[in-house]
Amino acid sequence: MSGDHLHNDSQIEADFRLNDSHKHKDKHKDREHRHKEHKKDKEKDREKSKHSNSEHKDSEKKHKEKEKTKHKDGSSEKHKDKHKDRDKEKRKEEKVRASGDAKIKKEKENGFSSPPQIKDEPEDDGYFVPPKEDIKPLKRPRDEDDADYKPKKIKTEDIKKEKKRKLEEEEDGKLRKPKNKDKDKKVPEPDNKKKKPKKEEEQKWKWWEEERYPEGIKWKFLEHKGPVFAPPYEPLPESVKFYYDGKVMKLSPKAEEVATFFAKMLDHEYTTKEIFRKNFFKDWRKEMSNEEKNIITNLSKCDFTQMSQYFKAQSEARKQMSKEEKLKIKEENEKLLKEYGFCIMDNHKERIANFKIEPPGLFRGRGNHPKMGMLKRRIMPEDIIINCSKDAKVPSPPPGHKWKEVRHDNKVTWLVSWTENIQGSIKYIMLNPSSRIKGEKDWQKYETARRLKKCVDKIRNQYREDWKSKEMKVRQRAVALYFIDKLALRAGNEKEEGETADTVGCCSLRVEHINLHPELDGQEYVVEFDFLGKDSIRYYNKVPVEKRVFKNLQLFMENKQPEDDLFDRLNTGILNKHLQDLMEGLTAKVFRTYNASITLQQQLKELTAPDENIPAKILSYNRANRAVAILCNHQRAPPKTFEKSMMNLQSKIDAKKEQLADARRDLKSAKADAKVMKDAKTKKVVESKKKAVQRLEEQLMKLEVQATDREENKQIALGTSKLNYLDPRITVAWCKKWGVPIEKIYNKTQREKFAWAIDMADEDYEF
Repeated sequence: MSGDHLHNDSQIEADFRLNDSHKHKDKHKDREHRHKEHKKDKEKDREKSKHSNSEHKDSEKKHKEKEKTKHKDGSSEKHKDKHKDRDKEKRKEEKVRASGDAKIKKEKENGFSSPPQIKDEPEDDGYFVPPKEDIKPLKRPRDEDDADYKPKKIKTEDIKKEKKRKLEEEEDGKLRKPKNKDKDKKVPEPDNKKKKPKKEEEQKWKWWEEERYPEGIKWKFLEHKGPVFAPPYEPLPESVKFYYDGKVMKLSPKAEEVATFFAKMLDHEYTTKEIFRKNFFKDWRKEMSNEEKNIITNLSKCDFTQMSQYFKAQSEARKQMSKEEKLKIKEENEKLLKEYGFCIMDNHKERIANFKIEPPGLFRGRGNHPKMGMLKRRIMPEDIIINCSKDAKVPSPPPGHKWKEVRHDNKVTWLVSWTENIQGSIKYIMLNPSSRIKGEKDWQKYETARRLKKCVDKIRNQYREDWKSKEMKVRQRAVALYFIDKLALRAGNEKEEGETADTVGCCSLRVEHINLHPELDGQEYVVEFDFLGKDSIRYYNKVPVEKRVFKNLQLFMENKQPEDDLFDRLNTGILNKHLQDLMEGLTAKVFRTYNASITLQQQLKELTAPDENIPAKILSYNRANRAVAILCNHQRAPPKTFEKSMMNLQSKIDAKKEQLADARRDLKSAKADAKVMKDAKTKKVVESKKKAVQRLEEQLMKLEVQATDREENKQIALGTSKLNYLDPRITVAWCKKWGVPIEKIYNKTQREKFAWAIDMADEDYEF
């Protein structure tokens, strides 16, 4: 048997030699030479290999030595023959494996990518490269051998499968190399996402880090496209009828357009107000033809029902639009914004705030404005004044029209202006609040208020002294300044009678606007204020004042009628001139800004508790802001949907309470189980139930804080003071100090507006 094995082994070796020599003669003479020359080096490499091939050889040698020692004294020839057979079989398998590795290497050179482990393996190819037909019969023993050596299993891949995959990938145009390239492209995606904000930061103009222009100069270059006008009126369909005194009446286009303005507001409370109806009807008749004027003489006989229903149906149709239709409108708006919504100012692209001209309609006003219901006329290009630089391209007016005027005034910040017909006020198209011009103005405003902080005590001492002045003019000025400082009242501008609503400020207060109470509600020297302030918002307040102020007010009211001025020797011009003498840049508004900002800072210090969570801290911020809004009389009417939204919020709170009760019961049950079982699994369950309870408690608290916040803000407008009177650096510093995300206080638009403050303020900032 040992002789047969020897014969077979020698025959196989002879076949390999024959094939090898034949192949070297024909194709690989240089490889044969290289093999002989570097045989020893290769053997050394194999010995150093981490994989099991070398380990197996070492174990084989040890086994050989054991066998030799075992059979030293008189062992049989059979054992030697068997050992020889095994050695030869192993060598044969190594040669076959080497030839397989050579084949893989060759395929790799032809475009296949081999597994990454191959690079770490010693290169066994190059010694024995038998023909393909010789590999097939030896494939099975090689696989069995590989089963004992796991790293080799990864290395040797089925050649047929690999070829098949290659063909399939070539057909699909998806070779492995391009696949790897695609993977490489996907890997940097997170980096690209990170780079995007950096790109935006680079593009953001940090104007606050640059040198400011000389006093009065707003820009050096300005170019824009002009305004976007309201679309022309589209007549109503024939099916929509207008009735007068129960009969159908066809209106002329101008009269019909104004009638639609009233029809759109038919369900609004405005159309029930007498002053609104009177003003509307008066202006509507101006747009009617002579025939229409003769017929339509009473607004009560007009029936706008069908018109109103038509516009409601249109509104509903807009809500029911498909995604494609909405997307189309969005794209059109974006296109319009891209063309008209930006200007070039001093080599920077700046966003324009309101590039669309307001369409015609009915004036509403705020509060009980005497001009509500009047017709706001359509603005035409002939009403428009364009402002741009001399070297800029002047925007083109709509075909068939021309601009009223083109100016090149770099001392003003507006791009377009016109005069509206209701109150004769000038309207402007300005830059966005996030622009350099607006930001600089804000920054300067808050810096002026901070300068007032340094000298406010001196000013207060001064006006207290002036209360005792022998000159009545000085006394009145001192008392008015006290009200502006203490109550944050506006100065009040003089206006012609009947021009606007009967709104007043501090200087224009009349005797009828105040009542003096030596004692009221347990307090001495109480002044009761009741008047219409800006935007016809009622100012009603009962304020205890110092005794000398109270006595002076009694003096000012002596021998005067209710309609007489309280401060008859004072006007805004006199007051502002005095304020300028006290501090450069000081106005009544600076006092308002100073008092608002300092109140916010003080309230935040008092209300913020370090151990509170973020929702509770936000509630504290809103309460501080509310104190400012009350000081500045920033009131609003409760929203129409307030009750409904509060009911919805309450139902959410109730549902969350039920969830929390269930979660607590589950936790109690889990704890009971854990006491009995006392194993790791039940402990984990208890921990997860605890976390669920904590999470629900936080969610409930957040909802309850939200409800409290809404209720308290029902009639207070926080936005006005936040955007116009509060130094944003106070808010930014508070957020940074207490770890409150700035996004929770300022929305995206507000963050853009206050980018300068967010960039420059740290947590130690003091107003």
